[in-house]
Amino acid sequence: MKQRNFDLIVFDWDGTLMDSTATIVDSIQAACADLGLPIPSREQASHVIGLSLLGAVQAVAPGLDEEGCQRLAERYRHHFLLRDHDLVLFEGARELLEWLRSEGYQLAVATGKARRGLSRVLASSGLDAFFDATRCADESFSKPHPGMLLELMDELLVEADRVLMIGDTTHDLLMAKNAGTHALAMSYGAHPREQLAAEMPRALLDSMAELREWLVCHG
Repeated sequence: MKQRNFDLIVFDWDGTLMDSTATIVDSIQAACADLGLPIPSREQASHVIGLSLLGAVQAVAPGLDEEGCQRLAERYRHHFLLRDHDLVLFEGARELLEWLRSEGYQLAVATGKARRGLSRVLASSGLDAFFDATRCADESFSKPHPGMLLELMDELLVEADRVLMIGDTTHDLLMAKNAGTHALAMSYGAHPREQLAAEMPRALLDSMAELREWLVCHG
């Protein structure tokens, strides 16, 4: 029997399991337009994906006061929820999770989403039963702080060197580095390949099929 290298696999949500990057970018730009703020480029808007909502609005509209940040966050939620029902999982995501569960891995989510938002998409996608634990940015620290990973490790009794974080942003990779865990980068999400590669993940992969192949060999 093959010796396993990891006991806990932690997934980011947006841009890693769910194909939501374009919707988030569109919603950020529309929210800024609603308030008459400078509209960030698609690159600027996609860079903040993975942060908490407050951290994201502060990054795309620096200088806003607290009230302004709250108004921008509310407009973002409005636009995102209008499109939420159209979002789908990346091809092969459900099958990958089913396989990982059958192999006996513990699975978790560490996301910049709020708890309310994650609970909604876990229920609508039917994936809530796949995960042993989840952490959101409104109940812990925002990425790249290691808090979410450290809390998951404590809850599931797993040491850092037995944890693999999988994400599509440098925020995910830096969180893993700060927590002392391993990390994989997925190239199809929010951050460009060259930025992901600069953080030196264990691998930089282009699809769920490649991820499964890597896990068969190295997981």
